[in-house]
Amino acid sequence: MLKINGTPVKAPSVFQADISDIDGEGTTRNARGDLLRDRLSVKRKLNCEWGPLTMAEISTLLQAVQSVFFSVTYPDPMTGSTTETKTFYVGDRTSPLLLIKDGQYLWKGLKMNLIEK
Repeated sequence: MLKINGTPVKAPSVFQADISDIDGEGTTRNARGDLLRDRLSVKRKLNCEWGPLTMAEISTLLQAVQSVFFSVTYPDPMTGSTTETKTFYVGDRTSPLLLIKDGQYLWKGLKMNLIEK
């Protein structure tokens, strides 16, 4: 389902694609209250959540997004493509520890947003 820099990663348990308009400084309202819009671009934000992960799984995911920018191949609801590829960066990453059993770490999950450049 997801590829980061061409490498498949574990499928998230939650995947939400946000589609956002990016407006320029020229977007304003006139005296009648009508919007004068300067839309520069339409961008994606992919909200991803994974369930329980081993240390190896979470490390693989976090290392895949450590560059400033990286390519992501994902299903895009707007284009209808199951293999849309764009350049993204990562937002905050949240990963609470679930337990340590017999010296093995298990993470409760991982949440991160992938934001189109």
